[in-house]
Amino acid sequence: MEKLILDQTFKGQNYTATRLPRAEYENCIFESCDFSKGYVDNQTFLECEFIDCNLSNANVVNTTFKDVKFSHCKLMGLAFNTCNTFLMDFSFFDCNLSFSLFTDLKLMNQVFVSCKMEEVDFGDCDLSKSKFDECNLERAIFSRTNLEKSDFSSAINFSIDPDNNSMSGAIFSKDNLTGLLQKHKLKILN
Repeated sequence: MEKLILDQTFKGQNYTATRLPRAEYENCIFESCDFSKGYVDNQTFLECEFIDCNLSNANVVNTTFKDVKFSHCKLMGLAFNTCNTFLMDFSFFDCNLSFSLFTDLKLMNQVFVSCKMEEVDFGDCDLSKSKFDECNLERAIFSRTNLEKSDFSSAINFSIDPDNNSMSGAIFSKDNLTGLLQKHKLKILN
């Protein structure tokens, strides 16, 4: 039986060399903690919040994130596709998710706000009804991705091939339509 840790705040902790104790963390706050290149595998986070944390390149194999909020965090190179997918639910605000992997995940209604998402891999992912609010998606990979009814109206620098993705009802602004036409090498003038 996993140890249960409730309503705790962890501030300024360094978990790069010493691992976070294995437990089920519920309604906890992690603020300014460093998990980079560390081990966060086989953990359970329920209704937790990570603020100003660095989880870049951390091991998250079989980790459960349910109703978890990430704000102002570095999450570069995180393999979210290795997490426990049961009850997976998280949101991202002003995070750097560059080089992270979301392949094969079901992330309907996912919310990304003001995130840097360069070279993120969303291949074979279900992102239907998701929102990319003011996100930079430079070189992000969308391949056989379900983007139906997703909102890209304020996203920038994306390149999505409508022939290789499900996009019925997806929302774009007239200012960012070039991201759908790049494969045709068209010149679009204002």
